[in-house]
Amino acid sequence: MDKKYVYEFNEGDETMRELLGGKGANLAGMSKLGMPVPYGFTITTEACNQYYEDNETINDGIKTQIMEYLDLLEKKSGKKLGDEANPLLVSVRSGARASMPGMMDTILNLGMNKTVAETVANLTNNERFAYDSYRRFIQMYSDVVMGLSKKRFEEIIDEVKAERGITDDLDLNAEDMKKLVELFKAFYKNELKSEFPEEPKEQLMGAIEAVFRSWNNPRAIYYRKMNDIPSSWGTAVNVQMMVFGNMGNDCGTGVAFTRNPSTGENKLYGEFLMNAQGEDVVAGIRTPQKIDQLKEVAPGAYDDFVAITKKLETHYRNMQDMEFTIEKGKLFMLQTRNGKRTAQAALKIACDMVDEGMITTDEALMMVEPKQLDSLLHPMFDADELKKAEPIATALPASPGAACGQIVFSAEEAIQEASRNHKVILVRLETSPEDIEGMHVSQGILTVRGGMTSHAAVVARGMGACCVSGCGDINMHDDEGYFEIDGVKYHRGDWISLDGSTGNIYGSAIKTVPASISGDFERFMNWADERRTLKVRTNADTPHDAKQAHEFGAQGIGLVRTEHMFFEGDRIKAVREMIVSKTAAQRRVALEKILPMQRSDFEGIYEAMQGLPVTIRYLDPPLHEFLPTNSYDITQLAKDMHIGLDELKSVISSLHEFNPMMGHRGCRLAISYPEIAEMQTTAVIQAALAVNERHPDWKIEPEIMIPLVGDVAELRYVKKVVCDVADKLIQESEFDMKYHVGTMIEIPRAALLADEIAKEAEFFSFGTNDLTQMTFGFSRDDAGGFLQDYYDKKIFEQDPFAHLDQRGVGKLVKMATELGRSTHPNIKLGICGEHGGDPASIEFCHRVGLNYVSCSPYRVPIARLAAAQAAIKFDK
Repeated sequence: MDKKYVYEFNEGDETMRELLGGKGANLAGMSKLGMPVPYGFTITTEACNQYYEDNETINDGIKTQIMEYLDLLEKKSGKKLGDEANPLLVSVRSGARASMPGMMDTILNLGMNKTVAETVANLTNNERFAYDSYRRFIQMYSDVVMGLSKKRFEEIIDEVKAERGITDDLDLNAEDMKKLVELFKAFYKNELKSEFPEEPKEQLMGAIEAVFRSWNNPRAIYYRKMNDIPSSWGTAVNVQMMVFGNMGNDCGTGVAFTRNPSTGENKLYGEFLMNAQGEDVVAGIRTPQKIDQLKEVAPGAYDDFVAITKKLETHYRNMQDMEFTIEKGKLFMLQTRNGKRTAQAALKIACDMVDEGMITTDEALMMVEPKQLDSLLHPMFDADELKKAEPIATALPASPGAACGQIVFSAEEAIQEASRNHKVILVRLETSPEDIEGMHVSQGILTVRGGMTSHAAVVARGMGACCVSGCGDINMHDDEGYFEIDGVKYHRGDWISLDGSTGNIYGSAIKTVPASISGDFERFMNWADERRTLKVRTNADTPHDAKQAHEFGAQGIGLVRTEHMFFEGDRIKAVREMIVSKTAAQRRVALEKILPMQRSDFEGIYEAMQGLPVTIRYLDPPLHEFLPTNSYDITQLAKDMHIGLDELKSVISSLHEFNPMMGHRGCRLAISYPEIAEMQTTAVIQAALAVNERHPDWKIEPEIMIPLVGDVAELRYVKKVVCDVADKLIQESEFDMKYHVGTMIEIPRAALLADEIAKEAEFFSFGTNDLTQMTFGFSRDDAGGFLQDYYDKKIFEQDPFAHLDQRGVGKLVKMATELGRSTHPNIKLGICGEHGGDPASIEFCHRVGLNYVSCSPYRVPIARLAAAQAAIKFDK
C-alpha cells in the first residue's frame, strides 16, 4: 500500500489538521517545540474514511502500518505491549480536525491483562495502582468498544464501597480493586457470553475501530450538524504511551485553560486531582483542586506547566485548553487545542490579545464563532438555578434565548394573559401567520411540529423570541387544557421554561436574567464593519423590529413583509372585506380602510431606520390565509360583512388551493387585483414623502419589491401599475423623490431568465426560502416530517432551509447574478431568505459577489461578523 495512513508525532506538524486531526496535529506541534509529550503515533482521518468505505473494517494494509508504528513506539519507549517484564500501556483517543469535546470516545490503559497487571504491581511496588488501572481499562473498553452499560459499572463500584462502609473511591484498597476486576469481567462475560480479551493487539485493533465508529455515534452526528462539520472529514486516532497520574500522591492529572473560558480573564484557569487519571477530573466523581493549588502540591511540575502554557498560547496565538499528567513529579503534556469559551470571554480574549500585541485585528475576528454572538443578545437562565433543573423533554433549538412563563394554547389566550402582565409560553401543535400577535407577546413558543425554519422558528428569530420546535414527545390535549409528556400532564397556567439554545424544556419556572453585552462588543464589531464588503440589512415588519435591528447595526431593511401587518387588530376585518368583495370598486372601498394603517406602519419603519434603505415586498401569500377556518369565526365574519353564511362559505371554498405555495400569490395577486398594488404603492410613497418632509437630510428612496416573478412580462405589468401611481403622487407633492422597483428571485425560472428580468428590475433580492422549496420540490413545513430520515441515512447532512444548498440552489443564485449583471451591470443584488443570517451561506454570498445579505434583527451581528470573516478568507 503506497498511501501513508500512520504518522509518528514528530513526523507531522500543526498545519496538518485535515490529515492528523486537531489533537494529532497539536501533539506533533508540541513534540517539535520540545515539550514533554509521551511518544505515540496518529492514524489519519483518511484511514477513518477508508474504514467506512470498507464496510466498517480496517483493511490489511492499514493494519500493517499500525503494527509497524507500534514497533517504532515500543523501540522508542523501551517497553513492549503485553510484555511480562516491561509492559507498554497506551491510550487510544479520537481527534477530529474540528474540536468536538466529549463527542467521541477514549480508552486508557490499553494493554492491561492479568499478567501485565501483576507485572505492573511488582514494577511499581503499588498493587492498588496496577489493579485500579486494570479495572478502569475493563470499564472503558466494555463501554466504548463493546457497548456495555457504563451505569452498571458505577453501580458495581458503589456496591463494593457499601460493603466496605466507605464513600470515597480513594478509600478502595488493592484487594477492592482486584475484586472490581473480577466483578467487571464477570459482568462482561454474563452480558456478552465471552471472556474479556486478554491479547493486547486484539484490544488495540478493537479500540481503534471503536474510535472510528464513534465518529458516527448519535451525539457526534448531532454535534456535527449543530456546528456545520461535514461527515466526510472523519476522525483521526491517536495511540500514545500512557503516563500515570494514579500511581501515588506524587502523581496527578488535570485540565487547564490559559485564560478563563467563562470571563476571558488573562489568568490560568483549571483543575487537577492528585493520584487520579484524566477521566476523574471531567467525570465529577471527585472534587478537583484549583490549578493555583498545584504550586503547593507539586511546585516543580507547576512551574514547568506555567512556562509551557505561556509558550503554547504564544505559539498558537489563541487561548489554549490543555490536558496534563504528572507521573512521579514529572510533567507530561497530553493535549492542547484552542479552548471553547463563552461569547463574552471570546470577545474579551480577542480584544485583549490585540492590545497585548499578540494578534492582528483580522486574527481576532477569526477567533470568534459568529453564532456565539447570539447568546449576547437574548435573556439567559440564572446559571445556579439551571444546574438544579432537569429537562422534561428536548426538541429543536429553533430560536435562542431563555423563556419562562405560564402555559397558554392559543394566540388569543396569550394576548389576554399578557395584557394582565402575565408571562406566558405559547404551546401550539404548529403556528400560523394568524398567531403572530400571540407569539409577539409570549416569552417563548413551543411547538409539536415544525423544524428549524418552520413558521414558528422564523418568526420567533425575527422577534428575538425564544422558540423550541418539533417536540414530538408532546401529546396535545389543548381542547382539554393540557399537554402530556411521559404520562405527566402540564395544564394551562402551569409554569414551564424553554432554553432556545439547547432545545431543553423544563416543567417549572426558572429565573431568567438579561443578557449582558461587554464593552468589547462594540469595539469588536467595528473591526468587523471595517473589514467586510457585504452590507448587512435586516428582515423587519414592524417599527419595533426595525429599531432593534438598527441598534444591532443593520444598514437598512432588505425585506418588509407587508402581509404580517394585515393580521393586527381591526385590519384583518378590512382585509377579509376586500377578499370577499365581488368587484374592483368594492375592493377599493375595503383597501381604503387598510391604506392609512399601512402608511402609518411604513412611516414608523422609515423613522426607525433613520434614512437607511428600506425594501418593501408587496402582498405575497394566497388570500385564503387571511380567511377564518373554524365555524364560529366564519359565522361571525358573515355577520360583519352582511353577507349570507352560505355565500361566504362558497367564497372560502373557491379560494381554497390544492398547492397554495405554487398558487394564486405574489405578483399573480397584483395581476388579478391591481388595486392591491395601487393601495400598497400609495402607502409606500405617501409614507416616504411624509418622512422626507420631516427629515429632509435622510433623502429616503423607497425600494418596492414585486414577489414571485417568473417572467419579465409579469414584472413589466405590475411595475407599470406601481409607476403610474408613484409618479402621480410624487408630481403632486413638493418633492422630487426617487424610488426603485425590483423583484424577488425565488422561482427557478426567474434565475434562468435573470438577464431578461434585469432589464426591468433595478434590484434583485434572492428569496432563498421559496427558491429552496421550488428547487428541491418539497415544502419546508412538511419536509420536517421526513428530513430526519435523510440525515439518518446520510442522504443529507444539513437542513437545506437552514444552510443554503450551494451545489443546487447556489448554482441558480450564481447564474442569476451573472445573467442579471450581463444586461444591467449596476443592478443591486441581495438575499433575504433565512439563509441571510447563516454564516456558511453568507460566505457563499460574498464569493458570488452579492451587495448585501438581509436577516432577522437578532442575526444582524452574526451576519456582520460572518461577512468580515468571508472577506478575510477570500479577499487576499
